[in-house]
Amino acid sequence: MTMLDDRQTAAAWPTAYPQGYAVVDVETTGLARDDRIISAAVYRLDALGNVEDHWYTLVNPERDPGPVWIHGLTSEVLEGAPLFPEVAAELSERLADRVLVAHNAAFDWSMIAREYARASVVAPVEHRLCTIALAKELRLPLPNHKLATLAAHFGVVQQQAHHALDDARVLAEAFRPSLHAAARGGVRLPLLECRPLTEWSDSPVAPRVGYQPARQNSWRPSRKRPACPYPNPGRYEKEKPLQQGMRVAFSGDTSVDRELLEDRAIEAGLHVATSVSRLTSLLVTNDPDAATSKTQKAKSFGTPILEESAFTHLLRDVAPADGAALPRQAPPPSSE
Repeated sequence: MTMLDDRQTAAAWPTAYPQGYAVVDVETTGLARDDRIISAAVYRLDALGNVEDHWYTLVNPERDPGPVWIHGLTSEVLEGAPLFPEVAAELSERLADRVLVAHNAAFDWSMIAREYARASVVAPVEHRLCTIALAKELRLPLPNHKLATLAAHFGVVQQQAHHALDDARVLAEAFRPSLHAAARGGVRLPLLECRPLTEWSDSPVAPRVGYQPARQNSWRPSRKRPACPYPNPGRYEKEKPLQQGMRVAFSGDTSVDRELLEDRAIEAGLHVATSVSRLTSLLVTNDPDAATSKTQKAKSFGTPILEESAFTHLLRDVAPADGAALPRQAPPPSSE
């Protein structure tokens, strides 16, 4: 867009639109309450979505780095990185007086808010904007709402997925045309209020990634779910993405509400199984050594077992079903 185009756009810009944005991406050790940020990136944009500058840092989480095969940040890489309190002031400077923009913004904001609370500092963020919500408001013709899909829609080339700086760059480049499309169409921006945490108490014992102790009265009735429309591609293979049609079973307590976790899996094109069989692609559990029927069957069948944090990271980028742009007709309900 030329400078003249920018001036013309600015003249017609809705007065209710914010005057600046901070496009953010964080990589973390997992998705649970006690997980930590290990890298963060911010692209500052002006009111029209033009890039002003960008910033990136590693962060020492003072614990294991979680799923290294996804984000690539090992304990050795993070050992000499600054602690979050040491970068909080610079991050605050880049977030202050701007709308925090992220892909699945509720997650990035919750991780940032917790880190600030641990450091006894209030995050200078009043509103956030989720680019998934904005894409839905704009009714973009996307097959799914993954970052890579949004980027491809706007012709943005992703160079290194799950690297905070490149993910933030991709999102910034995709956000600008989304912002302009919203302004032209008179579409309201789906802004949500951010309420910073003002106090924090760490768990007395650091749990394994995603683990929660068993709860009392955790029984819940089963929900009838639609049959998965994709064929089962087989078992999950380590260091490869999940693929639509894979059959996933869950065992034990989860940090994310179980029904929400199952809903996310189904939305990504996976089949949620209620038991483990030879056809099961993987078992998700935070206690692989538990003597439950599912874990015992998984071990006897050689079914891959993943912790919840690794599984939820992989849910971000589920590969499409083999050889099918459209799902096949749904099969009859399975007994599994």
